Amino acid sequence: MLKGFKNFLMRGDVIVIAVGLVTALAFSTLIKAFTDFVINPIVSRFQGGGSAGLGWQLGEKGNDATYLDVGQFISALIYFLIFMAVVYFLIVVPYKRSEGRRGVTVFGEPLPVKTCPACLAEDLPEAASKCRYCATQQPPAGAPA
Repeated sequence: MLKGFKNFLMRGDVIVIAVGLVTALAFSTLIKAFTDFVINPIVSRFQGGGSAGLGWQLGEKGNDATYLDVGQFISALIYFLIFMAVVYFLIVVPYKRSEGRRGVTVFGEPLPVKTCPACLAEDLPEAASKCRYCATQQPPAGAPA
């Protein structure tokens, strides 16, 4: 039983995912600091005066629970966009390239699909000869439905 668990952990895919996750967490911390200490002050500067941030007070003045803080949302959106760009360019692109060298296609374009004329299922592979849902015979690939 332990040998099977060891074999599972030592598979290449699990190691790649673990390294990618740790790398993403490290970049997340870095990007969070960037948005907190660089982006947030810039966004807050646009609100002017002495309010708590870029937004509106919906309830009584000074109550943080009723403050609609648009600035924090903008900062979170910027954080998300930067983080996803970092993950894509530093993890996904190199992974696609390394798997491509091994002859494996990952994150490729979706295969073409067709619609079943009987049950109107829209996710049948183009080469399917039978519908997976209603078992209706399908026209050959490339023929009109």
